[in-house]
Amino acid sequence: MQMIDGVRPGALSCAVGRAGRAEGNPRAVAAWLFVCCALVFAMVVVGGVTRLTHSGLSITEWAPIVGTLPPLSEADWAEAFSRYRATPEFRQVNPDMDLGGFKRIFWWEYAHRLLGRAIGVAFLAPYLWFLVRRRIPRGYAAALGAIFALGGLQGALGWYMVQSGLIDDPWVSHLRLTAHLGLAFLIFGAMLWVGLSLLRPPPANTGSPGLRRLAGRLAALVFLMVLAGGLVAGIRAGFAYNTFPLMNGHWVPPEILMLEPWYRNFTNNMATVQFDHRLLAAILALLVPWFVWRVHRTADLPAPARRAAELFLALLAVQIALGIATLLLVVPLALAAAHQAGALMLFAAALNARHTLR
Repeated sequence: MQMIDGVRPGALSCAVGRAGRAEGNPRAVAAWLFVCCALVFAMVVVGGVTRLTHSGLSITEWAPIVGTLPPLSEADWAEAFSRYRATPEFRQVNPDMDLGGFKRIFWWEYAHRLLGRAIGVAFLAPYLWFLVRRRIPRGYAAALGAIFALGGLQGALGWYMVQSGLIDDPWVSHLRLTAHLGLAFLIFGAMLWVGLSLLRPPPANTGSPGLRRLAGRLAALVFLMVLAGGLVAGIRAGFAYNTFPLMNGHWVPPEILMLEPWYRNFTNNMATVQFDHRLLAAILALLVPWFVWRVHRTADLPAPARRAAELFLALLAVQIALGIATLLLVVPLALAAAHQAGALMLFAAALNARHTLR
């Protein structure tokens, strides 16, 4: 058999095959992760609508397997409604609700939970397949396993949040709600970052270390703004101080430190929580244009970095506009849901901008 530089062709083809398996299939893995990101995006939007329609306490049990099926008969619906009638929300908030009204709120919470189950299957099944087939590029299997573990934690945290509204208080804990929202963003961000890393080779020029640090800090500020927004939603602070740019005639409302001890103001005071949310948005409105200017001033940065910075700025402007409109119109459902969706898109844009400078 003919030799090629001292290597038999059969041996050469086997070596290439082994190298291909070792390198995995980054494009396929990235595509799968982006599909999972889209599902998490839908989950966040549906979760927002579930909260805004006060549907989150309509399902009073956590049955990950059996609960996949909704009520299928009138007897099933009557049983589910009877469980809801035993909750504080029904007794204190919805004592006049009939079965038709219960079904309306039930379907939003059911859709939210069903999406959670779908995400679990959509992540785990391909992950195991890629793992068995050795299609995951070297160094990524453990990170993807950790993301799946975070998804399991998210399901448990969601039920822990719901439980807080089934005992005495008909409202879920705003701290648990914010933690649930924050973990959803972290899972989304982790999948997005890994997917982008699989598709993009590191650029030749990543800018200065200071520029990279600024991009990372801006992404962290967006995440903090999201958490502040979760607190606003959790204590319904969006229904107060529905003026802009002043808060009922004040730049800093006098009620901002009215609670004792002082640190409770940052989680339980409507004035403080909304002020913090506005303040973080204002800081971003100042820093992101400066970041874009610095990106354009840096010579030889790749075009994707410039485009990512511009997209970050554009989505920030849209998100601030949505936030102002939601506030002034006293939290209409469609605008509030769009504002929550915009928050995840803005977070994705911030991570993308940082990723182009890695």
